[in-house]
Amino acid sequence: MQLDITGQQLEVTEPIKDYIDTKFERVRRHFDQVLSVHVILSVEKIRHKSEATMHIGGKTFFAESTEDHLYKSIDAMVDKLDKQIRRHKSKLNNYNNKEAIAINRTQY
Repeated sequence: MQLDITGQQLEVTEPIKDYIDTKFERVRRHFDQVLSVHVILSVEKIRHKSEATMHIGGKTFFAESTEDHLYKSIDAMVDKLDKQIRRHKSKLNNYNNKEAIAINRTQY
């Protein structure tokens, strides 16, 4: 998984990179076919905003969060992405879903 972190009006330090990397481990546990993730961190006065775009074989997921603390913002953003990934994974595993049946047929 390629993790790209960008900071706007904010210097992205090594502890922030490590924190984001450890948070995305949870997403990788649920779905290991993540191709790339682009994270943008920004500061607007006292509000910290984090947004991420995640690419998974044919699908793109987006989540953003605005909080008063940077780490809370990152946590909320990863929670949103994790929820989307779990929903996508359950949709793929649902055998009654027409989209899942079509994807599973093309894999074999």
